[in-house]
Amino acid sequence: MKTDYLKLAASILIPLAAGFVGAFFTTPSIATWYAALQKPLFSPPNWIFGPVWTILYVLMGLSMYLVWTGGKNKSISGAFTLFGTQLFLNVLWSIIFFGMKSPFYAFIEIVVLWIAIILTIRNFQNISKTAALLLIPYVLWVSFAAVLNYSIFVLNP
Repeated sequence: MKTDYLKLAASILIPLAAGFVGAFFTTPSIATWYAALQKPLFSPPNWIFGPVWTILYVLMGLSMYLVWTGGKNKSISGAFTLFGTQLFLNVLWSIIFFGMKSPFYAFIEIVVLWIAIILTIRNFQNISKTAALLLIPYVLWVSFAAVLNYSIFVLNP
């Protein structure tokens, strides 16, 4: 299969752009609001989130590329709808948790995000098994993030 570099670049830049939007809401709260929260012992250091999310966004982009180049128009339309939905929910979580400073509503939202990721993986698997596998680290990280989010909610009534 010949690589379509324009599609590859677009596929990677779209999730990275979503990450940039999320970071816009996240960054101002890290040193202030988030620093003041009680966090569980398993909470990772703040510096780890940027590199982990960058890797996850690149993996999402590679996954998107494999679906884009490996599916038929009808199959990729539904797959892209799910992908776009989970990407929107990904950004929305940052807005709710950090922008609105609401761990409770962010937890509810991250559960919906997790479901959307699972649906995306299942849909992508029908087009490309590799595309689906590339999203496994993402759903694992969001699972961890959901537990962290819930713990923060409980520790900060």
